[in-house]
Amino acid sequence: MSETPEFDKRARARELAAEFEALGDALGWFEALYKESGGNNELVPWADLEPNRFFDGWAKRTGLKAEGRKALVVGCGLGDDAVYLDDLGFDVTAFDISPTAIEWARKLHKERKIQFEVADLLQPFRGWLGAFDFVLEVYTIQPLPLEMRPKVIEAIASFVAPKGELVVVCRGRDDDDEPDVMPWPLSKNDLSRFEKNGLVETGFDEVFEDEDGDPVRRFVVSYRRP
Repeated sequence: MSETPEFDKRARARELAAEFEALGDALGWFEALYKESGGNNELVPWADLEPNRFFDGWAKRTGLKAEGRKALVVGCGLGDDAVYLDDLGFDVTAFDISPTAIEWARKLHKERKIQFEVADLLQPFRGWLGAFDFVLEVYTIQPLPLEMRPKVIEAIASFVAPKGELVVVCRGRDDDDEPDVMPWPLSKNDLSRFEKNGLVETGFDEVFEDEDGDPVRRFVVSYRRP
């Protein structure tokens, strides 16, 4: 398969998501997309082979330090953000629902001590619950069906240990705007579910980035569990 323009990659992801949702498998399209890419990361919309720049900006502004902490990367894809945390000195676990993505990540980062695992966010290993001092979620919530959002946010919050920290990077929208296309942006009201799950918001950044000629709004939000 040859390289396609960025907008075509997103269109293909939407097609696969719609196909699998019609089959009653809302999550199966992730594995299908990674398999279909044939090892070409340029066919996976989010696989840039570099850390998320919005998280990187947040980490530098806040002076993020490992300090011996355990970190979990949710929906890690090819593991770029996991590598970023590993470089900072965190003890990193990273997971994705796609076996192909995890196999790929392990090969890319075979010299690292990162623990890459195949796991379903909604059926995680019980030993992960409340076990991580730092949890990173980048773009995992937004491509999932809207009706799943409460359970997804609850699941992500459940990983955060007492005194632990969570950072979420997502597309953003106003509370009264209706999301009309996948990836579905999150509103502040959506994000308030993290606080309903016992976390306290400690920072909220709003960033705009040009994408295909249009400004795209993103939120970078940090939380802490008391």
